[in-house]
Amino acid sequence: MSALPVSPPPAARYLPPSIAGDYTELTPKQTELLAIAARLGREKFAPRAQQIDRDAVFPFENYADLREAGLLGICVPEEHGGWGADFATYVMTAAEIGRHCGATALTLNMHVSSTMWTGFIADDLDMTPEQRANHEAHRKVHYERVVKQGKVYSQPFSEGGAAAAGKAPFGTLARKVEGGYIVNGKKIFASLAGAADYYGILCTLDKPGATQRDSLYLAVDKNGEGVSVTGDWDPLGMRGTVSRTLIFKDVFVPEIERLIPEGLYAQAALRWPHMFATLSPTYMGICQAAYDFTVQYLRGEVPGTPPVKRRMYPTKQIAVAEMKVRLEQTRAIFLQNARAARVDPSKEIRLGLYAAHYTIMENANEICRLAVRTCGGQSMLKTLPLERMYRDSRCGSLMLPWTAELCIDRLGRECLYEAGEQDEQAVL
Repeated sequence: MSALPVSPPPAARYLPPSIAGDYTELTPKQTELLAIAARLGREKFAPRAQQIDRDAVFPFENYADLREAGLLGICVPEEHGGWGADFATYVMTAAEIGRHCGATALTLNMHVSSTMWTGFIADDLDMTPEQRANHEAHRKVHYERVVKQGKVYSQPFSEGGAAAAGKAPFGTLARKVEGGYIVNGKKIFASLAGAADYYGILCTLDKPGATQRDSLYLAVDKNGEGVSVTGDWDPLGMRGTVSRTLIFKDVFVPEIERLIPEGLYAQAALRWPHMFATLSPTYMGICQAAYDFTVQYLRGEVPGTPPVKRRMYPTKQIAVAEMKVRLEQTRAIFLQNARAARVDPSKEIRLGLYAAHYTIMENANEICRLAVRTCGGQSMLKTLPLERMYRDSRCGSLMLPWTAELCIDRLGRECLYEAGEQDEQAVL
Protein backbone atom coordinates (compact mmCIF):
# COMPACT_ATOMS: atom_id res chain seq x y z
CA MET A 1 0.00 0.00 0.00
CA SER A 2 1.39 3.37 -0.96
CA ALA A 3 1.74 6.03 1.70
CA LEU A 4 -0.72 8.89 1.71
CA PRO A 5 0.72 12.22 0.53
CA VAL A 6 1.76 14.52 3.36
CA SER A 7 0.37 18.02 3.19
CA PRO A 8 2.98 20.74 3.58
CA PRO A 9 2.71 22.75 6.80
CA PRO A 10 0.90 26.06 6.49
CA ALA A 11 3.22 28.88 5.52
CA ALA A 12 4.40 30.89 8.49
CA ARG A 13 3.82 34.61 8.33
CA TYR A 14 5.50 37.48 10.12
CA LEU A 15 3.50 38.45 13.19
CA PRO A 16 4.22 42.05 14.28
CA PRO A 17 5.16 42.10 17.98
CA SER A 18 3.75 44.21 20.78
CA ILE A 19 4.94 47.80 20.75
CA ALA A 20 6.38 47.07 24.21
CA GLY A 21 8.26 44.01 22.95
CA ASP A 22 8.60 41.08 25.34
CA TYR A 23 10.83 42.90 27.79
CA THR A 24 8.34 44.17 30.33
CA GLU A 25 5.46 42.57 32.17
CA LEU A 26 2.31 44.50 31.36
CA THR A 27 -0.42 45.22 33.87
CA PRO A 28 -3.96 44.04 33.07
CA LYS A 29 -4.92 47.64 32.24
CA GLN A 30 -1.96 48.06 29.90
CA THR A 31 -2.73 44.77 28.18
CA GLU A 32 -6.36 45.79 27.65
CA LEU A 33 -5.56 49.26 26.37
CA LEU A 34 -2.87 48.02 23.99
CA ALA A 35 -5.27 45.41 22.64
CA ILE A 36 -7.95 48.06 22.01
CA ALA A 37 -5.43 50.38 20.32
CA ALA A 38 -4.05 47.55 18.17
CA ARG A 39 -7.50 46.44 17.05
CA LEU A 40 -8.60 49.97 16.16
CA GLY A 41 -5.28 50.58 14.42
CA ARG A 42 -5.41 47.46 12.25
CA GLU A 43 -9.12 47.53 11.43
CA LYS A 44 -9.89 51.27 11.28
CA PHE A 45 -6.94 53.68 11.39
CA ALA A 46 -4.48 52.04 8.98
CA PRO A 47 -7.05 51.64 6.16
CA ARG A 48 -7.97 55.33 6.43
CA ALA A 49 -4.46 56.73 6.79
CA GLN A 50 -3.71 57.08 3.08
CA GLN A 51 -6.79 59.22 2.36
CA ILE A 52 -6.26 61.36 5.47
CA ASP A 53 -2.69 62.06 4.38
CA ARG A 54 -3.55 62.64 0.71
CA ASP A 55 -6.32 65.15 1.45
CA ALA A 56 -4.70 66.69 4.57
CA VAL A 57 -7.97 66.32 6.49
CA PHE A 58 -8.59 65.72 10.16
CA PRO A 59 -9.32 62.07 11.10
CA PHE A 60 -12.86 62.62 12.39
CA GLU A 61 -13.84 58.97 11.83
CA ASN A 62 -10.89 57.82 13.90
CA TYR A 63 -11.95 60.12 16.71
CA ALA A 64 -15.44 58.66 16.62
CA ASP A 65 -13.83 55.25 17.15
CA LEU A 66 -11.61 56.59 19.95
CA ARG A 67 -14.67 58.13 21.58
CA GLU A 68 -16.65 54.90 21.37
CA ALA A 69 -13.75 52.92 22.85
CA GLY A 70 -13.39 55.38 25.74
CA LEU A 71 -9.83 56.30 24.77
CA LEU A 72 -10.52 60.04 24.93
CA GLY A 73 -10.59 59.49 28.69
CA ILE A 74 -7.47 57.33 28.90
CA CYS A 75 -5.78 59.68 31.42
CA VAL A 76 -8.94 60.91 33.12
CA PRO A 77 -8.85 59.59 36.72
CA GLU A 78 -11.01 56.56 37.41
CA GLU A 79 -13.08 58.47 39.97
CA HIS A 80 -14.12 60.81 37.15
CA GLY A 81 -15.07 57.98 34.80
CA GLY A 82 -11.83 57.53 32.85
CA TRP A 83 -9.24 54.79 32.55
CA GLY A 84 -6.85 56.44 35.02
CA ALA A 85 -3.80 55.52 32.97
CA ASP A 86 -0.39 56.54 34.30
CA PHE A 87 2.37 57.98 32.12
CA ALA A 88 3.87 54.64 31.04
CA THR A 89 0.47 53.16 30.19
CA TYR A 90 -0.51 56.16 28.11
CA VAL A 91 2.72 56.43 26.09
CA MET A 92 2.69 52.73 25.19
CA THR A 93 -0.92 53.05 24.01
CA ALA A 94 -0.06 56.20 22.03
CA ALA A 95 2.85 54.41 20.36
CA GLU A 96 0.56 51.57 19.30
CA ILE A 97 -1.83 54.07 17.70
CA GLY A 98 1.09 55.85 16.01
CA ARG A 99 2.08 52.55 14.47
CA HIS A 100 -1.09 52.69 12.35
CA CYS A 101 -1.76 56.42 11.83
CA GLY A 102 0.76 59.01 12.94
CA ALA A 103 -1.60 61.98 12.63
CA THR A 104 -4.22 60.32 14.82
CA ALA A 105 -1.70 59.51 17.55
CA LEU A 106 -0.11 62.96 17.43
CA THR A 107 -3.39 64.84 17.67
CA LEU A 108 -4.74 62.50 20.34
CA ASN A 109 -1.68 63.41 22.38
CA MET A 110 -2.71 67.08 22.36
CA HIS A 111 -6.09 66.07 23.77
CA VAL A 112 -4.77 63.58 26.32
CA SER A 113 -2.17 66.03 27.61
CA SER A 114 -4.96 68.32 28.80
CA THR A 115 -6.28 65.52 31.02
CA MET A 116 -2.80 64.38 32.05
CA TRP A 117 -1.69 67.86 33.09
CA THR A 118 -4.85 68.47 35.08
CA GLY A 119 -4.79 64.91 36.45
CA PHE A 120 -1.85 63.05 37.95
CA ILE A 121 0.64 65.82 37.15
CA ALA A 122 -1.44 68.46 38.95
CA ASP A 123 -1.91 66.02 41.85
CA ASP A 124 1.87 66.09 42.40
CA LEU A 125 2.13 69.89 42.55
CA ASP A 126 2.22 72.03 45.66
CA MET A 127 -1.11 73.84 46.11
CA THR A 128 -2.83 75.59 48.98
CA PRO A 129 -6.02 73.90 50.23
CA GLU A 130 -8.00 76.64 48.48
CA GLN A 131 -6.18 76.06 45.19
CA ARG A 132 -6.66 72.31 45.48
CA ALA A 133 -10.40 72.64 46.07
CA ASN A 134 -10.71 75.14 43.23
CA HIS A 135 -8.78 72.88 40.86
CA GLU A 136 -10.90 69.87 41.75
CA ALA A 137 -14.08 71.82 40.96
CA HIS A 138 -12.67 73.01 37.63
CA ARG A 139 -11.35 69.70 36.40
CA LYS A 140 -14.59 67.95 37.27
CA VAL A 141 -16.29 70.13 34.64
CA HIS A 142 -13.70 69.34 31.97
CA TYR A 143 -13.55 65.63 32.70
CA GLU A 144 -17.32 65.40 32.44
CA ARG A 145 -17.13 67.01 29.00
CA VAL A 146 -14.57 64.44 27.87
CA VAL A 147 -16.10 61.32 29.41
CA LYS A 148 -19.82 62.00 29.10
CA GLN A 149 -19.98 64.33 26.12
CA GLY A 150 -16.98 63.10 24.12
CA LYS A 151 -15.49 66.57 23.79
CA VAL A 152 -12.00 66.98 22.35
CA TYR A 153 -9.32 69.40 23.62
CA SER A 154 -6.22 70.60 21.82
CA GLN A 155 -3.02 72.12 23.17
CA PRO A 156 -1.45 74.70 20.83
CA PHE A 157 2.01 75.87 21.96
CA SER A 158 3.77 77.66 19.14
CA GLU A 159 3.66 81.40 18.56
CA GLY A 160 6.70 81.86 16.35
CA GLY A 161 8.92 83.08 19.17
CA ALA A 162 10.90 81.63 22.08
CA ALA A 163 7.97 81.05 24.44
CA ALA A 164 7.10 77.51 23.32
CA ALA A 165 10.70 76.48 23.99
CA GLY A 166 10.47 77.88 27.51
CA LYS A 167 12.77 80.82 26.81
CA ALA A 168 10.27 83.68 27.23
CA PRO A 169 6.72 84.41 28.43
CA PHE A 170 3.91 83.47 26.05
CA GLY A 171 2.90 86.32 23.76
CA THR A 172 -0.79 85.43 24.00
CA LEU A 173 -2.12 87.55 26.88
CA ALA A 174 -5.00 87.03 29.29
CA ARG A 175 -6.31 90.14 31.07
CA LYS A 176 -8.15 89.38 34.27
CA VAL A 177 -11.70 90.75 34.37
CA GLU A 178 -14.76 90.05 36.46
CA GLY A 179 -15.72 86.42 36.03
CA GLY A 180 -12.75 85.38 33.91
CA TYR A 181 -10.22 86.64 31.37
CA ILE A 182 -10.02 88.52 28.06
CA VAL A 183 -7.60 86.73 25.76
CA ASN A 184 -5.71 88.22 22.81
CA GLY A 185 -3.03 86.57 20.70
CA LYS A 186 -2.38 83.77 18.24
CA LYS A 187 -1.03 80.24 18.04
CA ILE A 188 0.65 78.84 14.93
CA PHE A 189 0.98 75.17 13.96
CA ALA A 190 -2.11 74.65 16.11
CA SER A 191 -2.99 70.98 15.70
CA LEU A 192 -6.74 70.22 15.68
CA ALA A 193 -7.49 73.81 14.60
CA GLY A 194 -11.17 73.81 13.70
CA ALA A 195 -11.57 70.21 14.90
CA ALA A 196 -11.19 70.44 18.69
CA ASP A 197 -14.12 71.57 20.81
CA TYR A 198 -11.81 73.44 23.19
CA TYR A 199 -8.35 74.92 22.66
CA GLY A 200 -6.19 74.47 25.75
CA ILE A 201 -3.97 77.50 25.31
CA LEU A 202 -0.95 78.62 27.27
CA CYS A 203 -0.85 82.37 27.76
CA THR A 204 0.56 85.01 30.09
CA LEU A 205 -1.38 86.95 32.70
CA ASP A 206 -1.48 90.50 31.39
CA LYS A 207 0.21 92.58 34.09
CA PRO A 208 3.29 94.79 34.38
CA GLY A 209 6.56 92.84 34.54
CA ALA A 210 4.95 89.48 33.77
CA THR A 211 7.35 86.52 33.53
CA GLN A 212 7.07 82.83 32.71
CA ARG A 213 5.82 82.30 36.25
CA ASP A 214 2.67 84.18 35.26
CA SER A 215 1.65 81.60 32.66
CA LEU A 216 -1.97 80.50 32.47
CA TYR A 217 -3.56 77.39 31.01
CA LEU A 218 -7.05 78.14 29.73
CA ALA A 219 -9.66 76.19 27.76
CA VAL A 220 -11.13 78.35 24.99
CA ASP A 221 -14.41 77.31 23.39
CA LYS A 222 -13.87 77.01 19.63
CA ASN A 223 -17.22 78.76 19.10
CA GLY A 224 -16.34 81.67 21.37
CA GLU A 225 -16.74 85.15 19.94
CA GLY A 226 -13.38 86.39 18.66
CA VAL A 227 -11.95 82.92 17.94
CA SER A 228 -10.95 82.27 14.32
CA VAL A 229 -8.91 79.79 12.28
CA THR A 230 -6.81 81.09 9.38
CA GLY A 231 -4.26 79.92 6.81
CA ASP A 232 -3.82 76.94 4.55
CA TRP A 233 -2.43 73.54 5.54
CA ASP A 234 -0.37 71.64 2.97
CA PRO A 235 2.76 70.36 4.78
CA LEU A 236 5.36 67.68 4.11
CA GLY A 237 4.07 65.23 6.70
CA MET A 238 1.63 64.75 9.59
CA ARG A 239 -0.91 66.23 7.21
CA GLY A 240 -3.93 64.97 9.14
CA THR A 241 -3.08 67.12 12.16
CA VAL A 242 -4.53 70.18 10.33
CA SER A 243 -2.29 72.55 12.29
CA ARG A 244 -3.52 75.91 11.06
CA THR A 245 -3.27 79.28 12.83
CA LEU A 246 -5.58 80.23 15.70
CA ILE A 247 -6.44 83.89 16.32
CA PHE A 248 -7.89 85.16 19.60
CA LYS A 249 -9.34 88.67 19.51
CA ASP A 250 -10.85 89.96 22.77
CA VAL A 251 -12.12 86.47 23.63
CA PHE A 252 -13.88 86.22 26.98
CA VAL A 253 -12.91 83.04 28.83
CA PRO A 254 -14.92 82.26 31.99
CA GLU A 255 -12.94 81.50 35.14
CA ILE A 256 -14.20 77.90 35.19
CA GLU A 257 -12.17 77.35 31.99
CA ARG A 258 -8.88 77.81 33.86
CA LEU A 259 -7.40 74.31 33.66
CA ILE A 260 -4.87 74.68 36.48
CA PRO A 261 -4.54 77.43 39.12
CA GLU A 262 -2.72 80.63 38.22
CA GLY A 263 1.06 80.26 38.40
CA LEU A 264 1.02 76.46 38.63
CA TYR A 265 2.08 75.82 35.02
CA ALA A 266 5.59 77.11 35.79
CA GLN A 267 5.83 74.73 38.75
CA ALA A 268 4.68 71.81 36.60
CA ALA A 269 7.18 72.64 33.85
CA LEU A 270 10.02 72.64 36.37
CA ARG A 271 9.02 69.60 38.41
CA TRP A 272 7.38 67.29 35.83
CA PRO A 273 9.56 67.56 32.68
CA HIS A 274 8.12 64.37 31.17
CA MET A 275 4.97 66.38 30.46
CA PHE A 276 6.81 67.79 27.42
CA ALA A 277 7.93 64.41 26.05
CA THR A 278 4.58 62.99 24.99
CA LEU A 279 5.03 63.62 21.26
CA SER A 280 7.77 61.02 20.91
CA PRO A 281 5.55 57.91 21.46
CA THR A 282 3.95 58.58 18.07
CA TYR A 283 7.40 58.26 16.51
CA MET A 284 8.15 55.10 18.46
CA GLY A 285 5.10 53.70 16.70
CA ILE A 286 6.41 54.83 13.31
CA CYS A 287 9.76 53.13 14.04
CA GLN A 288 7.97 49.84 14.61
CA ALA A 289 5.65 50.31 11.63
CA ALA A 290 8.52 50.95 9.20
CA TYR A 291 10.34 47.85 10.41
CA ASP A 292 7.16 45.74 10.23
CA PHE A 293 6.49 46.87 6.66
CA THR A 294 10.04 46.13 5.54
CA VAL A 295 9.99 42.61 6.94
CA GLN A 296 6.59 41.89 5.40
CA TYR A 297 7.67 43.36 2.06
CA LEU A 298 10.87 41.32 1.86
CA ARG A 299 8.91 38.20 2.80
CA GLY A 300 6.33 38.90 0.07
CA GLU A 301 3.52 39.35 2.60
CA VAL A 302 2.31 42.91 2.03
CA PRO A 303 -1.39 42.83 1.11
CA GLY A 304 -2.10 44.01 -2.42
CA THR A 305 1.41 43.34 -3.71
CA PRO A 306 2.77 40.28 -5.58
CA PRO A 307 4.03 37.54 -3.22
CA VAL A 308 7.60 37.97 -4.37
CA LYS A 309 10.27 37.17 -1.77
CA ARG A 310 13.38 39.33 -1.60
CA ARG A 311 14.70 38.15 1.75
CA MET A 312 17.42 35.87 0.35
CA TYR A 313 19.74 38.72 -0.69
CA PRO A 314 22.54 39.50 1.79
CA THR A 315 22.21 43.25 1.27
CA LYS A 316 18.55 43.06 2.34
CA GLN A 317 19.41 40.94 5.37
CA ILE A 318 22.12 43.36 6.48
CA ALA A 319 19.78 46.34 6.10
CA VAL A 320 17.05 44.66 8.16
CA ALA A 321 19.63 43.78 10.82
CA GLU A 322 20.64 47.45 11.00
CA MET A 323 17.00 48.47 11.29
CA LYS A 324 16.39 45.93 14.06
CA VAL A 325 19.39 47.22 16.03
CA ARG A 326 18.09 50.79 15.85
CA LEU A 327 14.55 49.69 16.64
CA GLU A 328 15.62 47.84 19.79
CA GLN A 329 17.81 50.74 20.90
CA THR A 330 14.84 53.04 20.45
CA ARG A 331 12.41 50.73 22.24
CA ALA A 332 14.77 50.26 25.18
CA ILE A 333 15.21 53.96 25.81
CA PHE A 334 11.49 54.55 25.17
CA LEU A 335 10.44 52.03 27.84
CA GLN A 336 13.12 53.20 30.26
CA ASN A 337 11.93 56.78 29.90
CA ALA A 338 8.28 55.74 30.30
CA ARG A 339 8.97 53.95 33.57
CA ALA A 340 11.13 56.80 34.92
CA ALA A 341 8.47 59.55 34.63
CA ARG A 342 7.80 61.16 38.00
CA VAL A 343 7.66 64.43 39.85
CA ASP A 344 11.02 65.95 40.82
CA PRO A 345 13.19 63.51 38.83
CA SER A 346 16.90 63.27 39.54
CA LYS A 347 19.39 64.93 37.23
CA GLU A 348 20.22 61.59 35.62
CA ILE A 349 16.56 60.89 34.85
CA ARG A 350 16.17 64.37 33.37
CA LEU A 351 19.25 63.89 31.18
CA GLY A 352 17.95 60.49 30.16
CA LEU A 353 14.65 62.10 29.20
CA TYR A 354 16.35 64.51 26.79
CA ALA A 355 18.38 61.65 25.35
CA ALA A 356 15.27 59.47 24.92
CA HIS A 357 13.20 62.16 23.24
CA TYR A 358 16.05 62.97 20.84
CA THR A 359 16.81 59.33 20.07
CA ILE A 360 13.22 58.37 19.32
CA MET A 361 12.62 61.34 17.03
CA GLU A 362 15.88 60.93 15.11
CA ASN A 363 15.81 57.14 14.89
CA ALA A 364 12.30 57.19 13.48
CA ASN A 365 13.54 58.99 10.39
CA GLU A 366 16.69 56.89 10.17
CA ILE A 367 14.72 53.63 10.31
CA CYS A 368 12.33 54.95 7.67
CA ARG A 369 15.29 55.99 5.50
CA LEU A 370 16.72 52.49 5.71
CA ALA A 371 13.29 51.03 4.96
CA VAL A 372 12.87 53.12 1.80
CA ARG A 373 16.35 52.24 0.54
CA THR A 374 15.88 48.56 1.29
CA CYS A 375 12.41 48.18 -0.20
CA GLY A 376 13.39 50.06 -3.35
CA GLY A 377 11.26 51.82 -5.92
CA GLN A 378 7.95 50.35 -4.78
CA SER A 379 8.34 52.17 -1.46
CA MET A 380 7.91 55.53 -3.21
CA LEU A 381 4.37 54.71 -4.30
CA LYS A 382 1.57 56.39 -2.39
CA THR A 383 -0.45 53.20 -2.58
CA LEU A 384 1.93 51.82 0.06
CA PRO A 385 2.37 53.36 3.53
CA LEU A 386 6.16 53.60 3.68
CA GLU A 387 6.56 56.91 1.87
CA ARG A 388 4.01 58.46 4.27
CA MET A 389 5.90 57.08 7.26
CA TYR A 390 9.10 58.57 5.86
CA ARG A 391 7.54 62.03 5.51
CA ASP A 392 5.83 61.85 8.90
CA SER A 393 9.04 60.69 10.59
CA ARG A 394 10.98 63.72 9.37
CA CYS A 395 8.60 66.08 11.18
CA GLY A 396 9.24 64.81 14.71
CA SER A 397 12.58 66.52 15.31
CA LEU A 398 11.07 69.90 14.40
CA MET A 399 8.26 69.89 16.95
CA LEU A 400 8.12 72.18 19.93
CA PRO A 401 8.44 72.37 22.84
CA TRP A 402 11.43 70.01 22.49
CA THR A 403 12.94 69.94 19.03
CA ALA A 404 15.99 67.77 18.40
CA GLU A 405 18.20 70.88 18.56
CA LEU A 406 16.71 72.00 21.87
CA CYS A 407 17.19 68.53 23.36
CA ILE A 408 20.86 68.52 22.37
CA ASP A 409 21.29 72.07 23.67
CA ARG A 410 19.77 71.23 27.05
CA LEU A 411 21.56 67.91 27.30
CA GLY A 412 25.00 69.34 26.60
CA ARG A 413 24.56 72.27 28.96
CA GLU A 414 23.12 70.26 31.84
CA CYS A 415 25.76 67.54 31.50
CA LEU A 416 28.46 70.15 32.13
CA TYR A 417 26.79 72.51 34.60
CA GLU A 418 25.21 71.80 37.96
CA ALA A 419 22.19 73.84 39.05
CA GLY A 420 23.14 77.48 39.60
CA GLU A 421 26.64 77.15 38.14
CA GLN A 422 28.01 79.68 35.69
CA ASP A 423 31.43 80.50 34.35
CA GLU A 424 33.44 83.39 35.71
CA GLN A 425 33.90 86.32 33.38
CA ALA A 426 37.19 86.13 31.56
CA VAL A 427 39.68 88.76 32.68
CA LEU A 428 41.21 90.60 29.75
